[in-house]
Amino acid sequence: MRKLWNSIALLSHLARRRTSSLVPLCSKPHGSDAPFNPLRGPNKFVAVPFRNMDTLMEKPSQIPSRQRKIKERSQLEEEFESAETTEQMLKAFRDMEGAFDERELGLASLKIGLKLDREGEDPEKALSFANRALKALDKDNKPSFPVAMTLQLLGSVNYSLKRFSDSLGYLNRANRVLGRLQDEGFSVDDVRPVLHAVQLELANVKTAMGRREEALENLRKCLEIKEMTFEEDSGELGKANRDLAEAYVAVLNFKEALPYCLKALEIHKKQLGQNSVEVAHDRKLLGIVYSGMEEHEKALEQNVLAQRILKNWNLNSDLLRAEIDAANMMIALGRYDEAVGTLNNVVQQTDKDSETRALVLISMAKALCNQEKFADCKRCLEISLEILGKRERISPVEVAEAYSEISMQYETMNEFETAISLLKRTLALLEKVPQEQHSEGSVSARIGWLLLLTGKVQQAIPYLESAAERLKDSFGPKHFGVGYIYNNLGAAYLELDRPQSAAQMFAVAKDIMDVSLGPHHADTIESCQNLSKAYGEMGSYTLAIEFQQQVIDAWESHGASAEDELREAHRLLEQLKKKARGASANESPMKALPLPHTPAASRSSQPEMPSHQSQTV
Repeated sequence: MRKLWNSIALLSHLARRRTSSLVPLCSKPHGSDAPFNPLRGPNKFVAVPFRNMDTLMEKPSQIPSRQRKIKERSQLEEEFESAETTEQMLKAFRDMEGAFDERELGLASLKIGLKLDREGEDPEKALSFANRALKALDKDNKPSFPVAMTLQLLGSVNYSLKRFSDSLGYLNRANRVLGRLQDEGFSVDDVRPVLHAVQLELANVKTAMGRREEALENLRKCLEIKEMTFEEDSGELGKANRDLAEAYVAVLNFKEALPYCLKALEIHKKQLGQNSVEVAHDRKLLGIVYSGMEEHEKALEQNVLAQRILKNWNLNSDLLRAEIDAANMMIALGRYDEAVGTLNNVVQQTDKDSETRALVLISMAKALCNQEKFADCKRCLEISLEILGKRERISPVEVAEAYSEISMQYETMNEFETAISLLKRTLALLEKVPQEQHSEGSVSARIGWLLLLTGKVQQAIPYLESAAERLKDSFGPKHFGVGYIYNNLGAAYLELDRPQSAAQMFAVAKDIMDVSLGPHHADTIESCQNLSKAYGEMGSYTLAIEFQQQVIDAWESHGASAEDELREAHRLLEQLKKKARGASANESPMKALPLPHTPAASRSSQPEMPSHQSQTV
């Protein structure tokens, strides 16, 4: 069976991985640029020798009277090993079933399962062989390399079948088995390829489940494994750094994305030259990162450099998207006429009913809206909606993102009912896609905000609570976007004359923003101001004065740029002191309310994240 094991080791390196879910905000992999996978060859991992694996079955005793049977078994093994197609392998396997017991068929089942998983055409059949392999190989509950590989296969197949919880369970177990093997002295070089595959699959599954913050940790481990395997300036490391940068962009953590993106660009320039397609993709991503950091001039510079390369390589589709990105950067810089000119040129190169044309028209509408040409803006939006309505079943996620962008334009024009209606259409599309939980949370947050803005406070609360849950699960309980949602929830409760509930929500918001934004950020100060007001409405003036003093101290750190805000903060403080003096002298002092222990606030566990708008109270 040693030859069979060696062939399985090689086949396992060819098993497919799916990683497009990790980069929803960026361009998808192109051709040979697909993310690295140690189970995909050829690469440095393929030639790894596998040692100490000759213990999976007892060799037949060399008794002369059994020579014929041994020879028959050997021939069956050879036929199975020489099989090239899936059909040939399955036929050979059926022949082996009469000569080998179930335990001895474990490796063959694993090999067929790996091949079926790589082909991706019949995941149910792949699952049946993977289950059969696990039952045969995992008899004594001892860690072994074949068991780890089988668990990784089960994780991969269940991911294909969208059984994400099952997939996560198998992958976590595979990770534990590999850890035990390393602890017991098993060769790191042997373990590393499958460990990388497990970590990559864990990142995929967690992303699909909306747990993107956790997925980032698995991607960081993937990069660490590759750093231990490849040369410092290897192209594999360039791609791994870009993958991690894209994952950070997906959660709008542009600051963390920047160093990985710059490292990818540095490696690809050194390895492939200034004009390679890889460098173009790095520069496009870098443009997105700089835009997210609101450094729009730098973003446009990278975009222009990327466009030159894409044009040289005749990558017209990518070039059109880059030109749309450039127009959006111009809009951010206030260069509206220039943006409109660029978009007029792009729209001539698109098909009448294509998604690309719809995106061009949305950007055109944004420029026209900023120029207050509202009639022209609405016409562009209406045409784009006609196009997108025909493509909801074909590209639900892309259409949902476009609807969300269009709703922002209507919101800018103060047409809130239209904006809310579009966002509800967006939510209906996203609810059917499990891996878009982060997007669903973002859209729910915006619906809640707009309902609050239009006075529909009671309707707003369930949307805001749902948004908080989804975004905490996706990005962690201390993400700034979650803080904005709690701030809006506090505003809603205050509007409903429920100051105690409002104070709890504002306290959660302040706690989150202190960590994610810092205590002197304007939005953190606002949450503190809201908390002071809530305590004031409860008649707890001691606490209200305490938080109002924190507001004053924070605005003072801003210097002359916050003179107006500081003056208003002092006015409110004096108002509170006056009310406090008029309160009953016998009133018992109140302690600050504890943070709520409801599911919306106590569990520890983004497209765009929730709008940074929050209700000022």
